[in-house]
Amino acid sequence: MSYDLLLALTLFAFVSSITPGPNNLMLMASGANFGFRRTLPHLLGVGIGFTLMIVLVGVGLVQVFDLYPISHQILKLVSVIYLLWLAWKIANAATPEGDVQSEGTPITFIQAALFQWVNPKAWTMALTAISAYTPDQTLYYVSLVALVFGIVNLPSVSLWTVLGEQMARFLTSAARLRAFNWAMAGLLVLSLYPVVLG
Repeated sequence: MSYDLLLALTLFAFVSSITPGPNNLMLMASGANFGFRRTLPHLLGVGIGFTLMIVLVGVGLVQVFDLYPISHQILKLVSVIYLLWLAWKIANAATPEGDVQSEGTPITFIQAALFQWVNPKAWTMALTAISAYTPDQTLYYVSLVALVFGIVNLPSVSLWTVLGEQMARFLTSAARLRAFNWAMAGLLVLSLYPVVLG
């Protein structure tokens, strides 16, 4: 891979990882509700799960869509239903008065890793990365793309968790936390518009 292509890939990985999307909104909400330490499994599940997704997409999983076009429509439907369910969970995650960051349970490592497979933004990122930044879809280039994303993605999404944790300083009442959670749930639902309209 040429230096220019590697630089372009790194920039794409950074921009696509740092911008708002389902993963980042959920991590910010989790950071605000549970703190960084309790959100760490969720955070690692996103980073490692997405890196593995790139490898599997790159070595041929994407061909399933070509062979069975209905599978793409099924994936979209499952994605929308699951994200709406997650939005409902986020909206109802507010804790009792005076008990911020204690009630409820954050998303686990496995749940976060599996979530990548129904995350529309993750699919877009993975498909673009493989189609645009691999000169050929050999295991070497696919692994290189996955490695770049693994290095860039984890610190990028960590910032959203830290931001959420810092916001918890201002979310000191159940009413404020509830309003924040409803706002995050609303943004998560809005993130579905490209999937629904696409």
